Amino acid sequence: MIQGAAVRGRRSFARRAVGAQSPLWRLDGVLLVAVAALCVIGTLLVWSSTRTWAPGATGLVKKHVLNLLIGTGLFVVTTSIDHRAMRAYAPLVYLLSVIGLILVITPLGATINGSHSWILLGGGFAVQPSEFAKLGLTLMLAMLLAQPADTGERPRNLDVVIALVLATVTMGLVMAQPDLGTALVLAVITASGLVISGVRKRWIALLGLVAGAGVFAVFAFEMLEPYQVARFTAFVDPGVDPRGVGYNSTQSLIAIGSGQLFGKGLFEGGQTTGRFVPEQHTDFIFTVAGEEFGFLGSVTIVLLLGVVLLRGLKIARRCDDRFGTLAAGTIVCWFAFQTFINIGMTIGIMPITGLPLPFVSYGGTATFANLIAVGLLQSIRIREQSFT
Repeated sequence: MIQGAAVRGRRSFARRAVGAQSPLWRLDGVLLVAVAALCVIGTLLVWSSTRTWAPGATGLVKKHVLNLLIGTGLFVVTTSIDHRAMRAYAPLVYLLSVIGLILVITPLGATINGSHSWILLGGGFAVQPSEFAKLGLTLMLAMLLAQPADTGERPRNLDVVIALVLATVTMGLVMAQPDLGTALVLAVITASGLVISGVRKRWIALLGLVAGAGVFAVFAFEMLEPYQVARFTAFVDPGVDPRGVGYNSTQSLIAIGSGQLFGKGLFEGGQTTGRFVPEQHTDFIFTVAGEEFGFLGSVTIVLLLGVVLLRGLKIARRCDDRFGTLAAGTIVCWFAFQTFINIGMTIGIMPITGLPLPFVSYGGTATFANLIAVGLLQSIRIREQSFT
C-alpha cells in the first residue's frame, strides 16, 4: 500500500510538472533554444581550438561541458525562484560578490594572463569573482532603483546616491586587479540601470561628466598597465608592430578573413590548428567561428545572440513590476555590450579587452554567471501572466 501511494505521488508530481498549469509551459522557448544553440556551437569551437594542445584528444571540451552542466543546474535553480523573492536577497548577493573581489587582492588571489582576477581552487579549477560581481551589482541596483520616491515614479535621490557608491566600490575593486574590460561592463550595468529606472536627466549628465573625467584621469596620470596601453596602441595603429603589440589583431583578422563565405570546416582551420591566435578558446573564440564556419556561421552566432537580446527586451518590457523590469533590462545591456566588445575586437573595430563571448567562449565562472542571468530572465517570464 505504501509503495502504491509512493507511485501515485510520483505520477501526480509528474502531471503537475508537465500539466497545462505547469511553469514549464511559460518558459520562453525561443530564448531557451537560442541559448542552447549558442552553447552547442561554443562547445564545438572550444573542442576545435583546444584539441591540438590541451591534454587528451578532446582538449578542454570535457571540462567545458562540465561547466555547462553546472551552469544548467544553476539556471534551473534560479528559474525556480520567484524573481520578486530575489529582491530580498540582493544585498547578500552583492555582499558576497564584494567579499570575493576583496579576497582576490589578498594572497589568495592568482594572476592569469596579466590580470590578478582569480582564486585557485585546486584540481585545475579557478573562480573569477568579478563575473559574479556583475550579478551582484545588477540585483542590488534593481532593488535600490525599483523603489520610487513619494512624489512620482522616479527613484529617490538618496537611492541613486547609494547605487552609485555601491557601483563605485565594485568597479574600484575590479580596477585594482586590474581588469578594465569587466570594469567597463560594470559601468554599463550601472548606467543602464539608472536610465531604465527613469532618473532625472541631471543624474545622467553628471554621470557622463564623471565618466569623461575618469577617462581623462586614467590617461593623464598613466593609470593603465603597460599591456593595456599596448592594446590601445595596436587598436589605433594595428600595423605599428604586427609581431608584437599588433600581433593579436593581425592574426585575428587573418583567421576570420580566411574562412570566406562557408568556412574551412570544423577542425580544418590552419590558424586555429597552428595556434596563431592567442587565447582562441576564450576571448578570441569568434575567430574560430570565422575561419571554420565562415561568414554564414559567424552571422548565425550573431543572429542567435540577437535573439537572446530581443527576448530579454521583451521580458523586460512586459514585466509588471519595476524590480523585474530593471533586472531584465540591465542583463540585456550587459550581454549586448559584452557581445559588441568581444566581436568588435576580433574584427578590429574595438580595442582588445579580456571579455569572453557570452555562451560561446570557454569558461567556468563566466558560464555560471551568464546562465544564472538567463535563469533570472526566465523566472521573470514564467511569473508574468500577461506575457504573449
